[in-house]
Amino acid sequence: MNKLIINRVVPAIRMLTSVDNIMSVRFDDRAEFHSIKHVEDLLKLSFIKKTTEVLVVDETTDPKEIIEDLEVKLSTWTETRSIHPDYILLKGLGLVAIAPDAAALDSLFGEKEVPASKLSGRVQDKIVIVTGGAQGFGGGIAEQLYSQGANVVIADLNVEVGEKLVSVLNAKNQTNKAWFVKVNVVDPESVEEMVAATVKHFGGLDVIISNAGILRAGSLDEMTPEVFSVMTDVNYNGYFLCAKYASAIMKVQSEFRKDYFMDIIQINSKSGLKGSNKNFAYAGGKFGGIGLTQSFAMELMPHHIKVNSICPGNFFEGPLWSDPEKGLFVQYLKAGKVPGAKDIEDVKAFYEAQVPAGRGCRVIDVVRAILYVMEQEYETGQAVPVTGGQNMLN
Repeated sequence: MNKLIINRVVPAIRMLTSVDNIMSVRFDDRAEFHSIKHVEDLLKLSFIKKTTEVLVVDETTDPKEIIEDLEVKLSTWTETRSIHPDYILLKGLGLVAIAPDAAALDSLFGEKEVPASKLSGRVQDKIVIVTGGAQGFGGGIAEQLYSQGANVVIADLNVEVGEKLVSVLNAKNQTNKAWFVKVNVVDPESVEEMVAATVKHFGGLDVIISNAGILRAGSLDEMTPEVFSVMTDVNYNGYFLCAKYASAIMKVQSEFRKDYFMDIIQINSKSGLKGSNKNFAYAGGKFGGIGLTQSFAMELMPHHIKVNSICPGNFFEGPLWSDPEKGLFVQYLKAGKVPGAKDIEDVKAFYEAQVPAGRGCRVIDVVRAILYVMEQEYETGQAVPVTGGQNMLN
């Protein structure tokens, strides 16, 4: 995988070929495309239609030279044609396909065309990565954004569950698509590969939702340095790595389309707004996450990249809380966090009573906050509470 070409050239192509609407782009660098030097050779491939429009870029491995050549040729192209090219042949490097949506991209690479429903969702054809997206809160966020028209990259360590969710979503036969990428958010190389793979498959990146996180409750006496370190790696360092590699792609897109806004969104917690008894490892990482959000926001807003944290209240219905063996209700009962609690129901009732809304946070509550920060263009560096009134601004 030529990361320089993928991370620099492909997002530039996406923006340069987008006029009224932002296009979907895919880069295929299989060896069979490396030897193709002329349009005539490309048209011999079985899946290429004879009416295909192809633009050819001279052979070079210098991203700057590729983009300069491309800008000149696209300018000439648009003077004589009213549509974008179907393909851009990067001689010696690979083939770039361009289409109005992800389903159309599939057909350009010979996949069977399936009748697809074109939505007019609130995030139509946006490219969104959701880390920790295979299940729980992340899975719910991915599903809701897909239903609003986003091309969703479900990024997770759990391959089986993640790919199953992708299959369920794509079975809906919409023009937007879901796709799975395995990632370990504490590994810089893994996060960088996740972002590059997303760009290669969809053409760029509009939103990254840093959702992957873990929680292990415990007092100072109980918490081991090893567990504390792992939690910090996932909940704090993982957010930094997502922001680092995602923002590099977003900056390229901003360079070639000055009016385009993008988003880095951290799924934080109400524990990032207020200390949590015998839960300091989690709260500390989330407090730090808000510090990262505010700092990233100041650095990245000149590139039209908004950075915000969403701070949900307790998701009582999810496995984090309700798992009968490892859930927080069980952990908190064993840790004695709720005085006088005799069973899990006592612990649950205790936490529900602390919420003015009388219930835990749900996925749809968080998605509405995500859609808000994505749709507005004036706010950045915020920690948005979604707590049913449990945490109020002061």
